[in-house]
Amino acid sequence: TMKLLILALFVAGAYGCGLPTNPPVVSRVVGGEDVRENSWPWQISLQYKSGKNFYHTCGGTLISNQWVLTAAHCIGSSRTYRVYLGKHNLEASEPGSVYVSPSKIIIHEEWDRYRIRNDIALIKLSSPVMFTDAIKAACLPSSTEVLPHNAPCYVTGWGRLWTGGPIADILQQALLPVVDHSTCSKSDWWGSLVTTSMVCAGGDGELASCNGDSGGPLNCQNSDGSWDVYGVVSFGSSMGCNYPKKPSVFTRVSAYIDWINDVSGKAVKCS
Repeated sequence: TMKLLILALFVAGAYGCGLPTNPPVVSRVVGGEDVRENSWPWQISLQYKSGKNFYHTCGGTLISNQWVLTAAHCIGSSRTYRVYLGKHNLEASEPGSVYVSPSKIIIHEEWDRYRIRNDIALIKLSSPVMFTDAIKAACLPSSTEVLPHNAPCYVTGWGRLWTGGPIADILQQALLPVVDHSTCSKSDWWGSLVTTSMVCAGGDGELASCNGDSGGPLNCQNSDGSWDVYGVVSFGSSMGCNYPKKPSVFTRVSAYIDWINDVSGKAVKCS
């Protein structure tokens, strides 16, 4: 078994990224559903302080033992944040979970809040986390990766996606197939609002779902079974989640690999 173990560690890369101890139960079921516990162990809850308490505001993705990826629009300059890792039910006290304060938060220098461009940010944790069954890093896609139309990806999060309503206590997942750029940028879809540095998913009026959360991951599986954070939840239609031809829009992580490496001092390399 020792030989097998070493091989497994080697195949999974330096951090063993993107491979949950409890793999997600991914059915092709449309609409949100509670996840299997610890099946998306890179999903974090970004929380801000108000009074004496902290409140969930956005999702995010652990991409190394000290860096978290989220959306620029999740960060407010005057707020105090913490990153909660290893969570399943936000309302329960869970032995495998930890919270860590950020030592710095870096918003993309070309973040444009009016046109929602470069909606990406990195959070450095004040201390590295130990990887456990409940806490692991997702893999990063290669900088050239553009997934094909209808590639099956999953959005995860504790909120409804952009349309009002209570946030979920238990982490949700929903299948959102990728919509290619040529389709998503059609005038009756998102038009010129969507750039090639974004990725669209869902949006046929049925497949879209409200179960996601700003800043959280669009999870897409590699051929070796590991999971990439291929997108960061950015925006959706104010007309509602399931609006036809208005798929959820994500920051395309593969377009920002150089930026991620520059900001994090190349510490994030997964393989």
